[in-house]
Amino acid sequence: MLSFLPSRVPCSLSVLVFVVSAFGGRASGAEAVTLDQALELANLYHPQLEAGAARVDAARAGIRTAQAYPNPEFSTGVGRQIVRVPGNVPGNVAVFGFSQPLELGEIRPTRIKLAERTVDTSELVLALTRLGVLSGVRRAFFEALRRKGEIGIAEENLKLVEDLRQRIKVRVDVGEAGRLELIRADAEVAQARTLLNTASLRLVTAVAQFRAAVGATLADDIVLDGSLDPPLSLPPVEELEQQARERHPALVLARSEVRRSEARIAYEQALRRPQPSLRSDVERYPDVPNFRFGISVPLPFWNKREGPIAEAVAEQRQYAALARAREFELLSVLEGAYGRYQLATQQLAAFEQGLFQEAQEAVRAAETAYQLGERGILDVLDAQRVLRNVRLDFLNAQYDRQAALVDLDELRAVDPLGKTDGAGADATGGTPLIPTTKSGTTL
Repeated sequence: MLSFLPSRVPCSLSVLVFVVSAFGGRASGAEAVTLDQALELANLYHPQLEAGAARVDAARAGIRTAQAYPNPEFSTGVGRQIVRVPGNVPGNVAVFGFSQPLELGEIRPTRIKLAERTVDTSELVLALTRLGVLSGVRRAFFEALRRKGEIGIAEENLKLVEDLRQRIKVRVDVGEAGRLELIRADAEVAQARTLLNTASLRLVTAVAQFRAAVGATLADDIVLDGSLDPPLSLPPVEELEQQARERHPALVLARSEVRRSEARIAYEQALRRPQPSLRSDVERYPDVPNFRFGISVPLPFWNKREGPIAEAVAEQRQYAALARAREFELLSVLEGAYGRYQLATQQLAAFEQGLFQEAQEAVRAAETAYQLGERGILDVLDAQRVLRNVRLDFLNAQYDRQAALVDLDELRAVDPLGKTDGAGADATGGTPLIPTTKSGTTL
């Protein structure tokens, strides 16, 4: 098969043979990796998810920090009493002091509330990270399958042009066709092999991106085993937008940030109230010991915490504005994905309703006319290029629809691990990523 390749074609045959044998089909000894397996690996071992889980643990530890009471303070000192006044007794002096800061009013409850809001925020950040990581795995998986499909089309195209080239060679050998037609066929074979090599290199890149998306150790030799998701009958876009508003982690996180900033305002306002400290001192003199009890209260004359309160209020306004901006951005992206899904579905319907058959009939007609001497070799090659382009367009339309579906699932916060288990699935076949309480409100 490679004997007809001109020496001037800039491609690496060793790379081509390796890639086709490794990824064009299930190679001997290669490990098959399904989408579910890849999602499980990413969910368990992806570094970003591990970092997010550590952040949640740190936030939960912050609740214990907020619940802790202030520690008491003990002080001591020693000295010596010298007699200067008649009647005093000289000797050593020991001083002991003890103080306990108090937390009165709302300072302790508001501090704990702020810590709890921080936990909510960190959990939502983890949910958003998990959604992005798993959706990225799905995108990379289907992108690799797309490149694998391109290799299949390139191989079929190469077989067609090689068969045609062989028939032309026979006609040239018997004198029924000119040498120019064989040269044209050789050039078409070289182009077909170049296209196959290009598709193979794209698959190598796609598999490398898939490994990076999984974020876990995979075997050196893997074969992706999977198929496209079945087409869906999507509900109205308004229903999908409502689902996104209610459960997408980015929007829920934005609202959680607003609540956390409100908790910070309450905490900063509670700090304006002076917090007293109980004090007790014991002074042991050689003659008469002294005992004192009292309370110390800071006086907020100069620092009334006006700055921190103003900062918290500005932060609350900032997060409220960001929440609205995120909602607008997410809904606009959802509308785009919805439109792409519908358009790709229409394109696939057009292919299935006749484009394939017409392209195949055009190739057969051109080959028949060439055999009868009514058409030249260029007409046959043009018909084969059209058929190849139709196949590629059909493949791209399939994966464009799949990419739009992945986007829709991510925008609706559908758990990629729960898409096929059936438990808790919604009307469009997905399980919500963020659970809800019994009252129906999002956690």
